[in-house]
Amino acid sequence: MDEQRRTFLTDLLSAPSPSGFETAGQRVWVSYVEEFADEVRIDAYGNAVAVHEGADDAAEIAFTGHADEIGYIVRDVTDDGFLRIEAIGGADRTVSKGQHVTVYAGDEEVPGVVGQTAIHLRETGDEEHEDLTEQFVDVGATSEEEARELVEVGDPLTVRTRIRDLHGTRMAARGMDNRVGTWAAAEALRRAVKADVDATVYAVSTVQEELGVQGAKMVSYDLNPDAAVAIDVTHATDNPDVSGKRRGPVELGGGPVVTRGSTNHPAVVELARDAADEAAVDVQLQAAGIRTGTDADAFYTSRSGIPSLNVGIPNRYMHTPVEVVDTEDLDGVATLLGAMAERAADAAPFAVDI
Repeated sequence: MDEQRRTFLTDLLSAPSPSGFETAGQRVWVSYVEEFADEVRIDAYGNAVAVHEGADDAAEIAFTGHADEIGYIVRDVTDDGFLRIEAIGGADRTVSKGQHVTVYAGDEEVPGVVGQTAIHLRETGDEEHEDLTEQFVDVGATSEEEARELVEVGDPLTVRTRIRDLHGTRMAARGMDNRVGTWAAAEALRRAVKADVDATVYAVSTVQEELGVQGAKMVSYDLNPDAAVAIDVTHATDNPDVSGKRRGPVELGGGPVVTRGSTNHPAVVELARDAADEAAVDVQLQAAGIRTGTDADAFYTSRSGIPSLNVGIPNRYMHTPVEVVDTEDLDGVATLLGAMAERAADAAPFAVDI
């Protein structure tokens, strides 16, 4: 990954973007794609779409990632100045205690910590993880009045972490899910523009995926492309604590993951696999028996059905503050999507042969 692309990824990962509060992350994304897109537009809820205008009557393909991340929201303020919280999206209650957090109170960032009673003062042994609604944030206030001068009910929070390079080409950060997907969608568009492909290509950064693919429902109806590819993280199951029954075929560093079954249209799967062969990109296969759990699920049922595909980026420790990806997988998915854009016009129309 070159320096400019790495800077873009770092900027995305550094911007707080919990579901329903994606503005900071979307500003980073829009600023980047405006440099090469023919048009950039934003809808009422903040879904962002950047366009490469292809040849007249050529196929249209959308590459989408979701801008939002999991987080917390202030639910209440106690009499003694602590904040009660609840989850935004699928936040993991087992990793929240003892974490530094930031409350985004308008234009102000309020530091805090999720309280954890010292081990000396707890009955250890058969402890259970408390629900998030029973956990609390300490911002240093000594009273309800003092706390309410700092924050309001409904302010979002994220865990405060660093972006860290691990050994080799691996890196760790909060919010890889799914800044890497929006990064890849933007990079696919940049490559399509550079190659001046015949297809019209949309790069899309959606909102509120973690709340039920809500943004994708909005934008899929508006765009109605000939095909859509949702780029999202998928579970790398190669770490030691994954139980045998949950171990799957996806490995970190093994390349982008093409999903088959359910949502995934056979013709778009074929486009992806042919493009991978042509571009010499190693891909992994993943099965979806019921649904993908990504924005592809919204696209494929929109209007009369949009041929869709979920392409995954292997990710360890999903929905924790220490998600780990391999930048070689990111380069691989960017190359794959660029090759799909180049072949899309010839591959259309996307239909099942009966």
